[in-house]
Amino acid sequence: MSILIGYVPTPEGEAALEAGLKEAQLRDTNAVILNSPRKGAPVDPVLVPEDKVAELVRRARAAGVEAVVRQPGHTDDLTDEFIGLAEEIDASLIVIGLRKRSQVGKFIMGSHAQRILLQVDRPVLAVKATSDSTR
Repeated sequence: MSILIGYVPTPEGEAALEAGLKEAQLRDTNAVILNSPRKGAPVDPVLVPEDKVAELVRRARAAGVEAVVRQPGHTDDLTDEFIGLAEEIDASLIVIGLRKRSQVGKFIMGSHAQRILLQVDRPVLAVKATSDSTR
């Protein structure tokens, strides 16, 4: 079993990474870091570059966690991406970052976080960004 961590290079992604690595360390298990922003995402839709992937793996090792970064092609349905990968790796926990959104924003844009929370068949840890979670 692994910890599945949703990551994009944002404060929320950093918060998810840090919380996910702590959970993996506590559970003495490995981590799979999913970097797959959806098309039309408000962050740069380009996957993190190779040097950033290496940095993520180094940060995991520094925390005593073996990690791999998965970067599947961009998809319009990030929730399905999480569900499929969680099943594939038999994730014991999914860790995602949350950002504040208005009710209207959720209605118009949808909420991948909400869908992940409601549709996956395993525990989800949802974390908020803090001022010290950015790097």
